[in-house]
Amino acid sequence: MDTHATGDEGRALERTAMEAAVRLYFEACNKVDRDLFAQCLSENVVHYLAGGMSGPIVGIDPVVERWGADVRANDSHWAVDAVYADAHSGTAVCEWTAFKPRLGKVLRGAEVYRFDASGLIDEVRIYYASRRDDTVPVNELEGFPYAERGFAT
Repeated sequence: MDTHATGDEGRALERTAMEAAVRLYFEACNKVDRDLFAQCLSENVVHYLAGGMSGPIVGIDPVVERWGADVRANDSHWAVDAVYADAHSGTAVCEWTAFKPRLGKVLRGAEVYRFDASGLIDEVRIYYASRRDDTVPVNELEGFPYAERGFAT
């Protein structure tokens, strides 16, 4: 059963609460703090990644491990540039900047967050602001069920 919150179910989330959850997620990533992750992510969160990044990541603990390893290896940290939330659909979007000092890199991108009926993020879909990869026939997230969700295929 899909527990995705929508206004149609009478469980629309508050936009400000959704924005706060997204900002808390970034704080949790920067601090590698499982308790903070648990305040904003569903235990069964699915984090879809760009092709070639070995995704998706399923569950809070694997998310903590993945971003914790990035922080330790690259001194990575992330900044929230803007958050847009739609209470009716239970979906938010965040534009962000990632700093990776040990690699001498700065990445920019956006993520789409889906919220469950309890107000926790149950899905993250990452998109990088980068050139398309013409060496592959389809540029998309690894493992994301595009056709099943009604996306154009």
